[in-house]
Amino acid sequence: MALISMRNIEKRYRLEMADIQALADVSLDIGIGERVCLMGPSGSGKSTLLNIIGCVDKASAGRTIIDGEDTDSLSDSRLSDFRNRTMGFVFQSFNLIPVLSVFENVEYPLLLRRLDSRERRRRVDEMLLKVGLAEYGRRSPERLSGGQRQRVAIARALVTAPRLVIADEPTASLDHTTGRAVLELMVEMNGKAGSTLIFATHDPTVAEFASRIVTLSDGRVVADREVA
Repeated sequence: MALISMRNIEKRYRLEMADIQALADVSLDIGIGERVCLMGPSGSGKSTLLNIIGCVDKASAGRTIIDGEDTDSLSDSRLSDFRNRTMGFVFQSFNLIPVLSVFENVEYPLLLRRLDSRERRRRVDEMLLKVGLAEYGRRSPERLSGGQRQRVAIARALVTAPRLVIADEPTASLDHTTGRAVLELMVEMNGKAGSTLIFATHDPTVAEFASRIVTLSDGRVVADREVA
């Protein structure tokens, strides 16, 4: 069963006096529980495609259905609510809030869901334990290593038990050993939750953790294959 169904997606940007085509006639189905790696060189369209899947940008043409919702027809406020209910995001720059503690950073998406304080604490404590940071809840993110901060970002992405986890270059700011450890953690936790995981990367190490690799070039899907 497809969690994501995209048909004839195009994305064009206006740059000075010219139209730039970032995506051209992209059609893609992604099933529940898949681990999909979007690969391609800079400018291939993978980040643009990820932004459309993540509902932070809209296609110029085509149709996108995610978890039964036609996302192109949703208003900005409904899109924001849909993202919070359905998705978790992991960014290469971590995007943690420095004035909040580790606990508060992970708790933040739960506040948007208006859960009571006891349930929020239970979920955050459980997630910090899973990522190996149970004793760091009161610490500022700025006092953590890069690998630890990425683990906080993963905990924040997964604390809502999202249907879809989106990771944009999740290892770009990490060394090789830490990057592999972070990917192993994401795949392990993703497998337990049964959610769908989508990476966008040009790092072949990330592709090792995928069950399917979709390769883009010049805004088009040029290869789509399952991997063992």
